[in-house]
Amino acid sequence: MAPLAALLLLLAASNAALAKAVEYHSLAATPLSPQAYTASASDAGEDVFGGSLAAAQEGAAASAVHFRVLHRDVFAVNATAAELFANRLRRDKRRAARISKAAANGTRGGGGGVAAPVVSGLAQGSGEYFTKIGVGTPATPALMVLDTGSDIVWLQCAPCRRCYEQSGQVFDPRRSSSYGAVDCAAPLCRGLDFGGCDLRRRSCLYQVAYGDGSVTAGDFATETLTFAGGARVARVAIGCGHDNEGLFVAAAGLLGLGRGSLSFPTQISHRYGRSFSYCLVDRTSASSKPGSRSSTVTFGSGAVGPSAAATSFTPMVKNPRMETFYYVQLIGISVGGARVPGVAESDLRLDPSTGRGGVIVDSGTSVTRLARPAYSALRDAFRAATAGLRLSPGGFSLFDTCYDLGGRKVVKVPTVSMHFAGGAEAALPPENYLIPVDSTGTFCFAFAGTDGGVSIIGNIQQQGFRVVFDGDGQRVGFAPKGC
Repeated sequence: MAPLAALLLLLAASNAALAKAVEYHSLAATPLSPQAYTASASDAGEDVFGGSLAAAQEGAAASAVHFRVLHRDVFAVNATAAELFANRLRRDKRRAARISKAAANGTRGGGGGVAAPVVSGLAQGSGEYFTKIGVGTPATPALMVLDTGSDIVWLQCAPCRRCYEQSGQVFDPRRSSSYGAVDCAAPLCRGLDFGGCDLRRRSCLYQVAYGDGSVTAGDFATETLTFAGGARVARVAIGCGHDNEGLFVAAAGLLGLGRGSLSFPTQISHRYGRSFSYCLVDRTSASSKPGSRSSTVTFGSGAVGPSAAATSFTPMVKNPRMETFYYVQLIGISVGGARVPGVAESDLRLDPSTGRGGVIVDSGTSVTRLARPAYSALRDAFRAATAGLRLSPGGFSLFDTCYDLGGRKVVKVPTVSMHFAGGAEAALPPENYLIPVDSTGTFCFAFAGTDGGVSIIGNIQQQGFRVVFDGDGQRVGFAPKGC
């Protein structure tokens, strides 16, 4: 018996040492509120976006533009957090499917700086974040979805043949002195994936269709855009949509932030360079505090900002078959401070000959999707390290790993870090990967597997980081606590 006892003691000691080696975070186990949320006037008002868009800011740096960014649940009406979250997952599924299809088919998705506020898009239309800009002269305020997964800038325009309900007035190009139609033969028109020509007027037409059936179509034109603080950018090519339908509720349109030739960052690069950054906030997070409901998106040399020293950069990866998306090379993931052996770089690598595979960073997808083998390995490692928590049977929606934390105030969860080529690392806060999904205390591991080819780093995992898209340096950066 002595040798057996010694062996058992040795195994116990080894297990204890292993347990001590696991790194943990403390997570506040605050469930979603059961109360219906109704946006206040101050939430949705002009003050959320930093005052008048038309007022020039004395001494404002001409080399930078800033916008404030807000989560879309600011515009929710009489819906509970659980209902909003369920809707978010349904929209997310459609978006991820559209991105996977676009990537597989090789088709596009729809020295200074500029900045604006950013708002999270939980409640309305789809899971994106919103910012407000001014369109035309004089400027009409327009609530725009920020989207790194598409290129075209567009908004609803009067007269409307078909328009959905939006927040604020519909832009009327007939009242703008800076509006200019694009000629059918112009390079801007030829740059459209789906363009046409009004032969009577010789003016360019555009159309953008989304995987969920949403569509926008109308005139392709140039306009002056105005940002918080009064910075103005002239002759930006935009779609002036007279026929719009689908899941664009509340927003006036979309600000395409992709890598393509017609995206907003590319169009303003002659003045501000090709760099921008944002920080995304989540009003549903247990760590959200009053006053932290919005942040900024910045265009230009100020995109990195004061957090430059803390920013961890990885090279952008070019997909010759898909110019819109921001690809990066994810080489591994750690759980509890240890690399997960089954998260293989080969399963996450882009194949440039086919355009399949790879990992993109996307502002409009909520839940991070990983190639199935990598996800399975990550999930199993996380489950093993959280053996002390009660696993809920059946999962929740697209999540297969959920825990019943009802009645718990604080729990210990293993750390999770994402590792990228070039030595970059994103050490995730616990609320970025174990999230509440109902009001009873169910929390789910906020990753999912995909068989669609492309993996996607979603906005739940990006929350709280300042994510830098340095088009000039062809790199993507992550700065923790960058809001």
